Amino acid sequence: MVQKIIPNLWFDGSAKEAADYYVSVLPESKITSVEYYPNSVEEGLADFQLDLAGKPLAVEFEMLGMNFVGINAGPEFTFSEAVSFSISCKDQAEIDKYWAKLSAHPENEQCGWCKDKFGLSWQIVPENMGELMKRPGAYAKMMQMKKLVIADF
Repeated sequence: MVQKIIPNLWFDGSAKEAADYYVSVLPESKITSVEYYPNSVEEGLADFQLDLAGKPLAVEFEMLGMNFVGINAGPEFTFSEAVSFSISCKDQAEIDKYWAKLSAHPENEQCGWCKDKFGLSWQIVPENMGELMKRPGAYAKMMQMKKLVIADF
């Protein structure tokens, strides 16, 4: 089945580095293609874009079997918490593993959310989060956590 919606992630020159990083962190992940900016004005670059010549333009990659595209398009837009990717974890060890690899901005951590070194937000949550949230006082406990600790629910 073809994936009909493919998230495109905007980077300021670090799309290939980010894709390499994500595929090293998540299983069932790989880079599937890299497209490069043309090498000259004659091939399609404008004079003001010559600093991009030969550099990665778009990187297609898979994370956990899902397709993504990273594009190098400049500093005009950055990631925000308005969009995040959630990873459902089978146990605390898996939560700890992903948290250690993805959390790069401790000041942005709360309730299982963290931000990686590229500014992308992640939710690292137990796969039974719905069940945990039914426990008495679960919401108040979660609000006090940065990384979620299953035993504390």
